[in-house]
Amino acid sequence: MAFAPMGPEASFFEVLDRHRASLLATLRIGCGETPGRGTHLASRFEDSVGLQMVPHCTTRKIKSDSPKSVQKFALILKILSMIYKLVQSNTYATKRDIYYTDSQLFGNQTVVDNIIDDISCMLKVPRRSLHILSTSKGLIAGNLRFMEEDGTRVNCTCGASATAVPSNIQGIRNLITDAKFLLIVEKDATFQRLLDDNFCSKMSPCIMVTGKGIPDLNTRLLVKRLWDAFHIPVFTLVDADPHGIEIMCIYKYGSMSMSFEAHNLTVPAIRWLGLLPSDIKRLNIPKDSLIPLTKHDQMKLHSILKRPYVNCQPFWRKEMEMMADSKLKAEIQALTFLSSDYLSRVYLPNKLKFGGWI
Repeated sequence: MAFAPMGPEASFFEVLDRHRASLLATLRIGCGETPGRGTHLASRFEDSVGLQMVPHCTTRKIKSDSPKSVQKFALILKILSMIYKLVQSNTYATKRDIYYTDSQLFGNQTVVDNIIDDISCMLKVPRRSLHILSTSKGLIAGNLRFMEEDGTRVNCTCGASATAVPSNIQGIRNLITDAKFLLIVEKDATFQRLLDDNFCSKMSPCIMVTGKGIPDLNTRLLVKRLWDAFHIPVFTLVDADPHGIEIMCIYKYGSMSMSFEAHNLTVPAIRWLGLLPSDIKRLNIPKDSLIPLTKHDQMKLHSILKRPYVNCQPFWRKEMEMMADSKLKAEIQALTFLSSDYLSRVYLPNKLKFGGWI
């Protein structure tokens, strides 16, 4: 079933359509993807996939007869037995569920999380294949319909509220959309403001997603699923600060801790729509609306600039160097200096219409 377009005239999307055509042409050329748990030293960067684990990385042994690792060995067997029962009964549990089966034994949630990631890496299967799900915190809105595994039909059409990202992305089916683009919004407050401004209807057809900061696994899986299914342009809207750039990099290139599952999580076709450091100067945003970079910010920015994928993104590097030189950062809310609805009424429409992404 198609959605009736309510947004701009077709000519508005000409640049977006050309961008999508170039993305599809790149896909047709073809590129290898290799599944990749890794540490900083055991990961490599591949432009077509992102950060992934090297095939012959250093491993560690956990022995049942070693006093140092006997407890870890026992906990791994405990969780493996629980996974076996879940798979056998075709039921699912969250990491939190597993922790609370014996919270005194596990000690804290992090122990469970790390063991599950180790098991997933050891068996070379995604976590959901172990029948272990993560609790979702992300939201989605816009031109999208789908059916959940239990048969529930979900309509994400924009309204006053958004739809929670499902906890079992692998189980959703019958995805339907006419969206011209997918917009990933860093912060929940910005996402809610765009909903209040009726952005999805004004820019229809489109889809918006937020991971409410650092994205959880399900939000990343959903973005990847939408890209694989529809190959529409995917853009990020983040603060012009090192933290926002880091979040954008997680969506685009992945993270070290999940590098063994990069091929299921990363979307290297993602583009940086805003807020760009160069936009701050271009729009004459006053200095009293900007925030000085902290020492931690400067260290984070320096770290990102040294990452291998930045070499593939000269325009990104230029923007980050501009931030480093100015020693200033800006939140998306700084645009309210121009007008309360400048983001949804002027900034984003102009960026999308004239190709203002990098």
